[in-house]
Amino acid sequence: MALQTQIDQVLTKSAILFLSRLHETFEARRRILLSARDDQQQNLDAGHLFHAKPNTAYIRDLDWQVAPAPADLQDRRVEITGPVDRKMVINALNSGAKVFMADFEDSCSPTWSNLINGQLNLHDAVRKTITLTNVEKGKTYQLNDTVATLVVRPRGWHLTEKNLRIVQAPISASLFDFGLYMFHNAKELIARGSGPYFYLPKLESHLEARLWADVFRFAEDALGIPNGSIKATVLIETIAAAHEMEEILYELRDHSCALNAGRWDYIFSIIKKMRSHPEFVLPDRAQITMQTSFMHAYTELMIKTCHKRGAHAIGGMAAFIPNRREPEVTRNAIEKVVAGKTREAEAGADGTWVAHPDLVAPVMDVFNAVLGARPNQVEKQRPEVPTDMSALLQVDIPGGKITEAGVQTNIHVALQYIDAWLSGRGAVGINNLMEDVATAEISRVQLWQWLKHEVTLDTGDVFNRDRYLDYRQAAEATLVGTRIKTAAQILDQLTLGDTFQDFLTVPAMHYL
Repeated sequence: MALQTQIDQVLTKSAILFLSRLHETFEARRRILLSARDDQQQNLDAGHLFHAKPNTAYIRDLDWQVAPAPADLQDRRVEITGPVDRKMVINALNSGAKVFMADFEDSCSPTWSNLINGQLNLHDAVRKTITLTNVEKGKTYQLNDTVATLVVRPRGWHLTEKNLRIVQAPISASLFDFGLYMFHNAKELIARGSGPYFYLPKLESHLEARLWADVFRFAEDALGIPNGSIKATVLIETIAAAHEMEEILYELRDHSCALNAGRWDYIFSIIKKMRSHPEFVLPDRAQITMQTSFMHAYTELMIKTCHKRGAHAIGGMAAFIPNRREPEVTRNAIEKVVAGKTREAEAGADGTWVAHPDLVAPVMDVFNAVLGARPNQVEKQRPEVPTDMSALLQVDIPGGKITEAGVQTNIHVALQYIDAWLSGRGAVGINNLMEDVATAEISRVQLWQWLKHEVTLDTGDVFNRDRYLDYRQAAEATLVGTRIKTAAQILDQLTLGDTFQDFLTVPAMHYL
């Protein structure tokens, strides 16, 4: 089917009118909230730190609960995530996982074709008519009788969709992705006994959650569906949001049913937000595990907060992925993933993420052993977890080092991922790890941080501009990719530029 025909099916006149109403109603508030992020960064650069907000203490002190989760979101013990291409959608829904998070964000390269086709794929998946035929293999993919519950992740508030302009301004990418999925599928989902469910990424305050709550109410009224039909899971993947978890749940209490520990973006956020503070210089990415003190404190506080308010706590992504051609790699990946997921389940998580269908069964076994026949363990309160948030900022990692190998790995990963992203692939296996925008962000922001603070590597050498260029040029010479040279230009811009770039996808969009 020609792309223009697909566009005509998705961007109907009625759909564009609905998007226009969303844009006209909420664009000004979106811009104000993005400006507030800049103001907060200025305060952090001036030496201030995060803390619990005194003006929202009343929310933390009140006795309240979020609305109950619908039946098909009560059991979320294993969730699989991935982009919205047709084969992925079918395989993920068939994977045996309880939930599939269809991703327009970090694992989706936002080419116009990917976005439009993604909406068509989800339209067909909702109606269970989605199929795919591989002529070369003589194989047809279609949905099983029982499939995972579909949850959709739109892009974050910071992004716009350049291909649709309303009153001479590009529409918010969040509203574009959300609005089209809602318009085409909300009533159909409800008629089938489910509903329009979303993952909300990159939030940095309860006011941004309030904006989503207002968008939800507006959309429900505009489309004539019952209030509260939309359900949202918020990714706690910024250090700012981690200090406002209760407030975020409160703002979305009629629509929210869970929080998720978005671990990779969370690490990226700490480095980015605290970039002017030398005490927040972190060691090699591989050394920042969920067992380090500040990451452990973050997940423990999330579980405590969720269960206190009747919400589900969903564990984050383990990057290890199996390789069906290499049994030893697969055994190693499953062993490491199972160990991490066991810790999550025993701590009280109600479910967790995996990135590959072959991980569904072993992780399901982990949660089955803990949950048994219960759909979740919201009743497991964590009174021993301190509510004091100071542990979130205690980032010292005993024995942590910044190594030459760590620098080289970050450069290799960033170059390979940006090359793939520019070529239309948003989720890429590199060195037996699943890389997406979030993990690539860690790689490039660590390079920037290490340069800014002129760290000393394990070799005794100071990491400076010339040394970075030597490593980057050496990496570029060894890598094969259709857009490696452009990827190198982007990485240099991100790493050496005078102005810090909050998100790599913003400048990279000019090359897409």
